[in-house]
Amino acid sequence: MSAHAAAELLKQQIPLLDYVEGQDWKPARRIARDRLMGLCPLHADRKPSFLLDPNKNLFYCYGCGRGGDVIRFAELYHGVPFGEAIALLRRWAGANSLLSDVIKFYQVRLHRHPEAVAYLVQRGVRQPELVEQMRIGYAPGRCLRAWLMSLGYGLRDLQQAGVVTLEGLDAFAHRIVIPLDSNLYGRSIGKAYPHRFLPGGKGGLYGWEKVRNCHEIVLVEGLFDWAVLWQAGFRNVTCSLGTGLNAAQIHQLCDGAARVIYLAFDSDCNGSGQRAARQLAQRLWTHRVEAFPVELPDGHDPNSFFVDGVGDAHLFQALLERARS
Repeated sequence: MSAHAAAELLKQQIPLLDYVEGQDWKPARRIARDRLMGLCPLHADRKPSFLLDPNKNLFYCYGCGRGGDVIRFAELYHGVPFGEAIALLRRWAGANSLLSDVIKFYQVRLHRHPEAVAYLVQRGVRQPELVEQMRIGYAPGRCLRAWLMSLGYGLRDLQQAGVVTLEGLDAFAHRIVIPLDSNLYGRSIGKAYPHRFLPGGKGGLYGWEKVRNCHEIVLVEGLFDWAVLWQAGFRNVTCSLGTGLNAAQIHQLCDGAARVIYLAFDSDCNGSGQRAARQLAQRLWTHRVEAFPVELPDGHDPNSFFVDGVGDAHLFQALLERARS
């Protein structure tokens, strides 16, 4: 296959929108013929000037005047020549395909392991539709490597992606696994360190696209906090996966939209969660975003608030209203 034919095939395999969103780009609005406008990821853009056409797989920025296809975007975004951009795109496509197959493997195994289902029930995750929506799975610690290699992946690919250790073992063994936008979160149900991610950043706020247009948003630390609030009827919830927000998450909260953020962080006995909430609230206010820490009962987080029977949806709503008063 010629270099030109290989490049054309790659452009067909990788939708431009998928790749640009994979670099944390978010559209600001949709215009005619399903085209999207947003801040340009190629220069310091103050108002949306980046046009992306998913149907034609092309982009153009009215601010910096640059445009083209997915290969041209990779060249400009990463500052690399054509050949290296091709290699980057191939690695990205392979990693995305691998991650999708890993997620499917874990989802299938969840209900084959009673200990995993029991852990979810213990954490208050009871609704089948929630398990399906979050694509929750379980890593039993066996068979992943052999199964992925039977699909054609090489051992080195699995190790580089971080799903298999250097010893060839499942990196997420004995963990509940929840997919993120560009990563995986694993929560140990045994004695191993509780939290695990794949190498690389944790990405943006969990479930952000479904709540970004809400006037009021509840921000929680953990995914199981998110889960019980969703079950209780709070569909305006997002999760930062810890109290330390990264630049992408701050940018999402401070994108210029008029909204109120309730910070329902853990009420730790040492006060660390509430201190983090107050500091984040001050930071958001400097960006003209209304933010209010929510005072949960001592020693509780949103998950235990519901699971331990401390409160219900009505009482949690009262805590939100008290935070703003």
